[in-house]
Amino acid sequence: MDIFQQLQDLLDAQGATYQLLRHAAEGRSAEVAAIRGTQVSQGAKALVCRVKMSSTVRQHVLAVFPADGQADLDAIAVAAGGKKASLATRDLARELTGCEIGAIPPFSFNPDLMLLVDPTLEHRHEQIVFNAGRLDASILMRADDYFRIARPRVAPLVRPADAAPVQAASAQPAGAADVDAT
Repeated sequence: MDIFQQLQDLLDAQGATYQLLRHAAEGRSAEVAAIRGTQVSQGAKALVCRVKMSSTVRQHVLAVFPADGQADLDAIAVAAGGKKASLATRDLARELTGCEIGAIPPFSFNPDLMLLVDPTLEHRHEQIVFNAGRLDASILMRADDYFRIARPRVAPLVRPADAAPVQAASAQPAGAADVDAT
């Protein structure tokens, strides 16, 4: 089963109220927010990282934070209990999530992928939005439902506003969004 369907099945089984937004394929945060008609800060950006736990052990982490923020790899390493974090390769991210970069939802369906979420996602907006395992579909849902269902480890993961950015999205053409309420 693909992640798009697995995600909807999970949300339905957990009684979440959500909207499925269909739109032109887009993985960049600001561009997809404009298509969706949402604020960039509502977006839940998901990055796959590798955290060095020891000289021979690595932990894979799905780090989720507001899309208007920048990942702090040092904070991600600390939150995972490791020494150093780096972005996973596209191939490793695809292998661990079943999704292309830019389409990864903020849920881990892989037991080898630890879910870490920045706490600002829980209280900043009533609803969060994220790509639903595909670049042409997003889900808009209540932030409290997300935290109830995902049950992530919560830790600060975002750089201060004046720090250098981390790049992790792919470019696709933009277009209008269609909404399916569930």
